[in-house]
Amino acid sequence: MPFTGPIEDRVAIRELMDTHAHGVMTKDAELWGSIWADDAYWELPDYPDLGAFVGKKTIVDGWIESMKAYGLDNCTKPMIYFMQPGSIEVDGDSAKSVAYTIEIFDDPATAKRIHTTGRYDDELKRIDGAWKFTRRAYRTVYAD
Repeated sequence: MPFTGPIEDRVAIRELMDTHAHGVMTKDAELWGSIWADDAYWELPDYPDLGAFVGKKTIVDGWIESMKAYGLDNCTKPMIYFMQPGSIEVDGDSAKSVAYTIEIFDDPATAKRIHTTGRYDDELKRIDGAWKFTRRAYRTVYAD
């Protein structure tokens, strides 16, 4: 079953996904960083120039650097970024989710405009009453 557990928890997790997307679109590092647990892990195997990051500070610092290269019009504008949940499964204070992304950016190596769809496989925990991502693994589903 792709959506299980209390609706209020699923809405809160959906709002984390929306906060991720809004943070990207506004290049707001503080907002974007608010979704992560302090000891989180973020994996981007399809982007070897970015790799994997351990710990919230390292994750946010890596994201800030990547936003200097992944944008539109020579990075004078943020990339276009939307996120949609495919699954949210809540089990007490833990959850797993899948989120799909739609992204438009200029490839930093070629300057070619890229339209991409991606998939996040996520693990979350309720920490001090708030949901946070503890692990996110991103892979490209389609790019043109």
